[in-house]
Amino acid sequence: VNDNPSQYRIMLSGTVKSPKISFDPILLMLTPVPLGMKTETTVNIIPQDYLRQSRIQVELPEFDHEDGDRFCPFSVQFPNGQDIVVSSDGTNIQLICHIGFSSSRPVSYLENIFFIDEEEN
Repeated sequence: VNDNPSQYRIMLSGTVKSPKISFDPILLMLTPVPLGMKTETTVNIIPQDYLRQSRIQVELPEFDHEDGDRFCPFSVQFPNGQDIVVSSDGTNIQLICHIGFSSSRPVSYLENIFFIDEEEN
């Protein structure tokens, strides 16, 4: 290369993949239960294209009672932890999430639960 007048050209190309998560099932419909009883279901969280460990946080909706009190009838548990882990082959390991609902007052609504990683995706 030092004394050779030939020119060399290197072309690089690549694809940037943004990390994302998907859910199985994609929609929850919890069964009606008597007041004060808990209903619960399991959701599989499937992370994709995470290159390093990240932690999932959950934002649960709160509601107003007629008396002005705010309450959250939902609960979320991660029996195996909330960390998105990258396995030795580069894939991400899915997370198990238990979502529960219990209310001492009659309620019915359609609402979102947000799952957010450390980079607020």
